[in-house]
Amino acid sequence: MKWQAACAYVEDHHRHHAPPQGHQFSLGVRTDAGQLVGVAIVGRPVNRHFDNGLTIEVTRVATDGTPNACSALYAAAWRTARSAGYTRAITYTQDGETGASLRAAGWRKVTDLPARPGWNTPNRPRRALGTENIARALWEITTHPAPALPEPCDETRDETRTARGHKRCSECQNPIPTAATGRPPRYCSPACRQRAYRRRQRHG
Repeated sequence: MKWQAACAYVEDHHRHHAPPQGHQFSLGVRTDAGQLVGVAIVGRPVNRHFDNGLTIEVTRVATDGTPNACSALYAAAWRTARSAGYTRAITYTQDGETGASLRAAGWRKVTDLPARPGWNTPNRPRRALGTENIARALWEITTHPAPALPEPCDETRDETRTARGHKRCSECQNPIPTAATGRPPRYCSPACRQRAYRRRQRHG
C-alpha cells in the first residue's frame, strides 16, 4: 500500500494510536470483492537496542473487525520482511489484548513489559500519547527457533525501566545494566557523559 493510504486507514480505524512517523513498507488486506478491510505498517524498530539492520517492527495494524484480517496481515508482514533479508520481526500488544492473531500467524510472546508513566526523557522529548501507564507484551517471529528469554532480559532493557539489576543514567534516566563486578557506570553512553560534563562546565 501507499504510505498515505495506510496512514489514513489507521487514522480512521486504529483504537488507540495515531499513524507512525515513517515506514519501510505497508500492506493491506482485501476481501474477494475488493474491499479494503485492514492495513499493517512496518518500519524500523522504535527501540534503538533492536535496530540492528536485521530486525523490523510492525508498528501499526488496524482492521474493520473482519475475521482473520489481523493474522493475515501479520503473516504477510513477516513474509515480506523475510524476503527482503530481515531475520526477525517484532511488535507489541497492550494489556487486555490476547495476541490470538499473532499466535495464529506463528509469532510468539517474548516477555511482558511493565507499564511506564510516560515516554518523555530529557534527551528525547515526547508528548503524552494516551498509552502511558499501560502494560505491554513484546512479540517476535524469527527465521530460526528462538529459546525462551530469561527475566530480566538484556534485550528489553530500554523497555523495562524498573527491572531488577538496573540503575538509571544520571543524565537521561535511561536504565543501565548493573555490572557483575566493580562500580556500576554512572552514564548509559559517552554522549550522556559529555552532556553532563558540559553542563558542569557551564555552571561551574
